[in-house]
Amino acid sequence: MNFKIIFQLSVFGLIMAFGTIALIPQNIEPVFWLVIFVFSALVIAKVCTAKYFLHGFVLSLFNSLWISLIHAAFYATYAIHHPDIIAINQNMPAYLSIHPRKTILIMAPVFGIAFGIIQGLFALGAAKIIKK
Repeated sequence: MNFKIIFQLSVFGLIMAFGTIALIPQNIEPVFWLVIFVFSALVIAKVCTAKYFLHGFVLSLFNSLWISLIHAAFYATYAIHHPDIIAINQNMPAYLSIHPRKTILIMAPVFGIAFGIIQGLFALGAAKIIKK
């Protein structure tokens, strides 16, 4: 595992974590993520020699960590700019709906795994396309 490249690429997740608090509108956020996923997959395919899927998967776990910690820390500002998060939170069980920061932290691994599978497949696909 090349943890150096994983950490370096996870800085994009850190930037997005801060950016999505108040700067990046919710409706264009997926475009940013698509660009980051494709770029990260290409870098993983070029730099790593094996285990492309695993590198992409672990990268998304790191990104999920950054995002969940930052969004939980700045929840009030995040909620103002993402009103749907309040609606989602109201549909949660009572023990979670009164603690939205806990909800973010509990759901982080789920999103990390889900997007990790996607990022891993992107990295695997890029490795098959790029000739070394």
